Amino acid sequence: MCAEITTRLRHHVISRESEQRMSVSRALGFTAGAVLGGLSAASAYGSVSKSSQMFGPSVYRGPGTRKSIALTFDDGPSESTPDLLEYLEKEGVAATFFQCGMHVKRLPHVAGQVAAAGHEIGNHSYSHPKLPFKSREFIRQEFSETQRVILAETGVTPMLMRAPYGFRWWGLREVQEQLLLLGVMWTVIGFDWRWPADKISGYVLGRSSPGGIVCLHDGRGTNIRPNIGNTMAAVREIVPRLRDKGYRFETVSGLLEG
Repeated sequence: MCAEITTRLRHHVISRESEQRMSVSRALGFTAGAVLGGLSAASAYGSVSKSSQMFGPSVYRGPGTRKSIALTFDDGPSESTPDLLEYLEKEGVAATFFQCGMHVKRLPHVAGQVAAAGHEIGNHSYSHPKLPFKSREFIRQEFSETQRVILAETGVTPMLMRAPYGFRWWGLREVQEQLLLLGVMWTVIGFDWRWPADKISGYVLGRSSPGGIVCLHDGRGTNIRPNIGNTMAAVREIVPRLRDKGYRFETVSGLLEG
């Protein structure tokens, strides 16, 4: 009976997660079945649910008291980040960049450009690993080293973090408490690492709402010189369309102020 209940709960966890969570897992070669296979239903839900607080304090949207939205970009900095910065500056858009320590160390001048442009910088781990089943010490080192590198290269101490792939794990809460980091998930993710620009923009625009947090990427995991052309084209469509609808763009911290 216990096994049957656990199985039913596990299926319930999967069904409650949106199509985008399952699509993220499949696209990354890290299927929900692989994540959930060795976990209790509660741990599985806590790891992948954007609203879960099990592994540490986290948000996935702002209060929505005004018509504002936050664009966020993961996996950078990359060689293509300066092109994105140029566009955002032209449009007067403030954004939040969740950066990987390995890329900050590789491209410190680009990380510095992000900070100098007034954008918010968050911690996205050092080497963009899949956290489930990693040790507490491994997780601590991933985020502690990134915090150190970002501060050293940009003069900024991140106050936000996002787990790679959005998967959290045991030990992350302690890291957040130690480094004073708030976890940030997303309201909508654009699948910009695999979709064409029109599909990215259509998906994001159709799911945007006041207080929303949009997840896009100015890098591609650990790849060097990634092609983010689809992301750039989608952003050029998303920004004016949302502005025409009366939205203004804020950093995540600004959005959370209410």
